[in-house]
Amino acid sequence: MPGPVQYVLFDMDGLMIDSERIYSDVTNSILAPYGKEQTWDIKAGCMGKPERAAALHLLSFFPDIDLDLETYLKERNRLQDLAWPTVPLLPGTRKLVLHLKKHSIPIAIATGSRRRNYELKTRAEGAQPEKREVFEAFEEKVACGDDTQYGMRGKPNPDVFLVAAKELLGRNVGKLVGVDEEGSEYLTKEQLDERAKGLVFEDALPGMQAGKRAGMNVIWVPDPNLLDVEYTGKEKADQTLESLEDFRPEEWGLPPYDELS
Repeated sequence: MPGPVQYVLFDMDGLMIDSERIYSDVTNSILAPYGKEQTWDIKAGCMGKPERAAALHLLSFFPDIDLDLETYLKERNRLQDLAWPTVPLLPGTRKLVLHLKKHSIPIAIATGSRRRNYELKTRAEGAQPEKREVFEAFEEKVACGDDTQYGMRGKPNPDVFLVAAKELLGRNVGKLVGVDEEGSEYLTKEQLDERAKGLVFEDALPGMQAGKRAGMNVIWVPDPNLLDVEYTGKEKADQTLESLEDFRPEEWGLPPYDELS
């Protein structure tokens, strides 16, 4: 494994909370009257993208149906808003986040989700107390896909992870945006080293790519269906886990879990 980790960045959807199931159920309920279905090959290209980019990707596979972008988004958002407050934490999330918090490891969230949706998913009336506890541990250190003050591009671009590291955690990672996998020549050795101290948790292929393009270590926790999706990108995760429950902090130079955890 690489050198010891000094800060940790989390994706949210499909990694910390079981929201990808809701995305799939809602999308397929909208497509059903047209006799269509979102397969995992299609879904893989949507995951981690900003809302409109993901919707355009989805609809590009169904040019023969009478469903425009705005109509789809309006109905999708209506159905999703009803479900977001009840979306549960995924296994291992609470244990890991609270463990890192207890040991004063800097943590932040870097999500492609819109901020209004982040609030609905994590803190809306009806959200479970344990979910509120987990997201309060981040102390508002959250970068969302529509935070326009940073001019971020969506994943697989590295922007959201660089923003989270620099703006939220104060790390010297160099230029925030516009630096892709070909941009390392514009960074100092100190900045490259600082990026390499970060650990990213992701479930989506574009998110895994974004973390690697940011120069950070990436642990990929994919839905099993993603393992069957053809992937030709050159970025590879540093470690792949079936669940956050399988993470061993000491392998990355982080404090181990207490024996009673």
